[in-house]
Parts: sequence; structure tokens; C-alpha cells
Amino acid sequence: MFSLKDKVSVITGGASGLGKATAERFAKAGAKVVVADIQDGESVAKSAGGMYVKTDVSKEKEVKALMEKAAGKFGKIDIVINNAGIEGTTGMVTDIKEEDLDSGINVNLKGVLWGIKHAVPHMTVGGSIVNTASYAGAFGTPTYGIYVITKASIIALTKTAALELAPMGIRVNAICPSTMDTPMAYVEGAEIELKVSTMLQAIERLGTPEEAAALFHFLAAEESAFITGQAIMLDGGLSAGPALGMVGVLYEKAMGEPLDLESMKK
Repeated sequence: MFSLKDKVSVITGGASGLGKATAERFAKAGAKVVVADIQDGESVAKSAGGMYVKTDVSKEKEVKALMEKAAGKFGKIDIVINNAGIEGTTGMVTDIKEEDLDSGINVNLKGVLWGIKHAVPHMTVGGSIVNTASYAGAFGTPTYGIYVITKASIIALTKTAALELAPMGIRVNAICPSTMDTPMAYVEGAEIELKVSTMLQAIERLGTPEEAAALFHFLAAEESAFITGQAIMLDGGLSAGPALGMVGVLYEKAMGEPLDLESMKK
């Protein structure tokens, strides 16, 4: 396991899902962990031997206070995982309401921006910032306009921040998960959507929080010191193209007969 010994890490959205798994993994790697979340993250912070700070990332003052508390307790910040986010309201782009768009932008995009802005004054040379974007930020996804807009913006922000902060010795990257096995995936009525989304992937299953935590870990560690400005897909091959199983489904629909997938493998 890549060592994070004595590295001070701030993880937003750290009370559950990807953030919780990351906090636990970082603690095992020797990091000092600060869990930030609007939800109660006290138990996660306690199990990680760290500190919990209740934070609404949509509010700049709260994010600024978070970073000041982390640096005040530990003397510095080495790693920032800007992970807090919401799916937001779904629907056609022609039906998007201003208040719903503002809500998505305030949490998903501004939350990341404030995290970068207010962590940097406390960060050291060799520091690493990793943002949670999404596969959806690189590809259009019908009815998820607000989510797509905000996650695409995170990718653009990541690249710009990487260029600006490189002279300070700070790296900035993003991970782009497809649908992950977290509570956010299991909203009411999502069963069919989950089945279809995994069928589109070469690896036909949901990713796990632990797999996301492993990628966060690598990007936070010194072993990734030459990687910055990247948006790394964590999507089971979804972005590579149509999965073989889905090709078979489409072939059968078009031709009226099943595709012999076994013969294609020979």
C-alpha cells in the first residue's frame, strides 16, 4: 500500500460512499484524516482516528473554515479530496429550472472550487488535490443535464487548476466514476437503469467505493508525482465503447436473430 504517513488529508463528502471508503483507506495508509460532510461523519472520523467538521460545501465561508480548522489542528494540508456532490433534479434540458440548476452548481461545482481555493494557502510542495467528477462529465447523458453540466465543469476546472498550481508543486486530478455501488445509486425506480448501465460496460457490474478509494489513494501518493491535469475514468470500460453483450442485444434487435458471440471470440 502506498504510504501516506503523516500526510494531512481533507475529504469532503466523507461520511458515506466513496468518501467514507477513502477516509478509512487513507487512515490505514498512515494519513491524518479530516472528514467533512453536511451529514454526521463523527463515527467515520473516529474510526479513522481523525477529525470531523460539519461542512456545507456550497457555502464558501464553511469551506474556508474547514481548511483553517484542518491546518490549525495539524499544521498543514497535504491532500484534498473534493468528493461531496449531489445527483440533482433529473429531466430534459428544456425543463431545467433555475433553482435546480443553481443547487447542482452550488454543491458540485462551487464546492470543488471553494475546496481548491481555500486549501491551497495551507498546502505544501508535493500536495495533491483530487476531485470527484464523473463519466457523465465527459459524455452526454439524457435527462441528467444538471449533473452532466456540473461534472463536465469539474473536469475543466481540474485541468485549469493543475496548470495554475503546478509551479507551487501542487497536483490536481479528477476521477470519473460510472455508477458506483453507493446509496446514491439505489434511488426509487432505479433498478432498470442500473441494469442497463452495467450492460453498457465491458465489466458488467457496479464499481465499489473501495475501488474508488484505491484510485484516490494512488493519485494522492508520491508514486503518482508525474500525473496532473488528468480526468481518469473509473467506469468498467464504459468509455471504451459498447460492451460485447450490448452489441449482441443491438444485433438481435436489428437482425431478428441472436448474434453468436462465442464464434466471435474464436
